[in-house]
Amino acid sequence: MSAATSLFTPFPPFSPLPKTTSKFSTTFRLRLPSPITTIRHRKHSPFPTFSTLPGGGNNSAGGGGNNDNGKGKGGSGGGDENAGDENRKEAMIVLAEAGRSMETLPTDLADAIQAGKVPGSVIDRFLGLEKSDLMRWLMQFDGFKERLLADDLFFAKVFIECGVGIFTKTAAEYERRRENFFKELEIVFADVVMAIIADFMLVYLPAPTVSLQPSLAASAGVISKFFHGCPDNAFQVALHGTSYSLLQRLGAVMRNGAKLFAVGTTSSLVGTAATNALINAKKAVDKSSVDEIENVPILSTSVAYGVYMAISSNLRYQVLAGVIEQRVLEPLLHQHKFLLSTICFAIRTGNTYLGSLLWVDYARLVGIQKPQEEENPVLVS
Repeated sequence: MSAATSLFTPFPPFSPLPKTTSKFSTTFRLRLPSPITTIRHRKHSPFPTFSTLPGGGNNSAGGGGNNDNGKGKGGSGGGDENAGDENRKEAMIVLAEAGRSMETLPTDLADAIQAGKVPGSVIDRFLGLEKSDLMRWLMQFDGFKERLLADDLFFAKVFIECGVGIFTKTAAEYERRRENFFKELEIVFADVVMAIIADFMLVYLPAPTVSLQPSLAASAGVISKFFHGCPDNAFQVALHGTSYSLLQRLGAVMRNGAKLFAVGTTSSLVGTAATNALINAKKAVDKSSVDEIENVPILSTSVAYGVYMAISSNLRYQVLAGVIEQRVLEPLLHQHKFLLSTICFAIRTGNTYLGSLLWVDYARLVGIQKPQEEENPVLVS
């Protein structure tokens, strides 16, 4: 009877309750790492990059959308406030370790820190870029600063794209003109310059950015507010505490498409007009070349090139910068910058060649070029 009573005693002499309480308390303490540990983990680990998916992902602290103070729209907002506080603490710790104060930073970057919009890894990258005289000068311009803070190889990619463009377009011009290359050097120069301008914009506009833009005025229109909150690259990784909805990412494609249409149309308009002017001048001097060289249709070619850049070039460079480079290559080769640059060079060269092939097909489809005129087409992006 005594043994049976002891088996059904509701509170045995050795209750596990104290042990459970102690275990829970220990677990709770271990889940509160110091801010310094958080910074180092997020700086070196590639996993946050992979976990951020279009529309928010794990970097989304409080729902879809992205407003101007760096906190996501929707939800209760508690998680967003915590993310902003974490970003602010991380940034201040990085500044303290570097012996810097807020007063030594650019005003827009200091305001972003106060608003909790940028994590410590962005401040760490800024301090590293400042050590280079060239990068420090480039970061005086807001557009370059926002892109360099998101990708410290941005300037190298601009150099790669424009360098590849100069070489391939000059080679294509020579292949097309052969013995007339030096006789038509002015036309070649105009074509190459316009193409390089387009190449630069194709790298600049779709590049991922760290937005340091101030909030829009309350009187701004709905459309302005919407596009203001869109990322510069539809596929870019959102910073900690920030998220983009699927609609905002689609808005990035639309906004960059409109800009690239204007760039493509304008550059082609100037290039074809200059080319026709040189052709006409040559015809006036050399009457025998009147029937040999035909003027390029200005308006149709310019509009067609603008549409091509807005659709084909826009989508290809969005995927190249946001998916292939930032989400795949950067996490894998973050500690091997030379190898990363080499692979980017190869991929961007292939993308330029692909662009030339697609342009030939498109130009034939819309009727601005005849097949016999495209045996040696000029490479475009």
